[in-house]
Amino acid sequence: MKNNNQQVIILFEEMTLNAHVALNIMQYDGWILKFSEGHTNRANSVSMIYPSTISVNEKIQNCEKIYSEQNLPCVFKLTDGDDQMMKLLTERGYKEVTPTDVMVRGIDDITMPEGDITFYNKPVEEWLCAYFEYEGFGQKSQATYRRMLDKLCIKTDYLAIREHGKIIAVASSATERGYMLIQNVVVHPDYRRKGYGKLLCKALMSKGKSDGAKKAWLQVVQTNEGAYKLYDGLGFKKVYAYRYLKKE
Repeated sequence: MKNNNQQVIILFEEMTLNAHVALNIMQYDGWILKFSEGHTNRANSVSMIYPSTISVNEKIQNCEKIYSEQNLPCVFKLTDGDDQMMKLLTERGYKEVTPTDVMVRGIDDITMPEGDITFYNKPVEEWLCAYFEYEGFGQKSQATYRRMLDKLCIKTDYLAIREHGKIIAVASSATERGYMLIQNVVVHPDYRRKGYGKLLCKALMSKGKSDGAKKAWLQVVQTNEGAYKLYDGLGFKKVYAYRYLKKE
């Protein structure tokens, strides 16, 4: 029987898998192996969500072999409480990358902010073009991400903010089980640090609230001071942390 914190982690890890869908998934004795041509660690790593029956060392070796056959580095996603796995992987030469906090807040108090705000129920071309440009995606990443978006099965919303008719900020959300994930928050370099990140989040939360969501959540890299300050200021609170262990 899992304790309450483990159940919460399972909930958010499952929702992460549904919101950022890998191109291919392999189920392996409670572990989920994701493959997406190297686009993001989230979609190219091993998630150890459920109980296992096979020896952990045997499973690690098999995962390394499987990812090698896919011409991908073997990456493990560890959440709070995975201390033994952290020790085992560190001993095998794995290094921690991008420790990240999962943060949550209720949205009952949110109202729609003012601004030139447009919502789409699918990733239309003008939204994608702005997102790719501001994130600096190359052609390969763009093609991979389009294919990943085609595999989504949950409710999504895409938000654009304009100034003088031009899209200068975008974000998206993915909603299930009363929770809306805020993701893909990016602003044109010329408009950063001017409050557009806050505007994106508030607009998405208001839309989620009107669609029946009860809480908003997001993932923020611990070393991203600007983003952390934004989300902390918006009232998001840390629930748990995760990190990737990667073997070069």
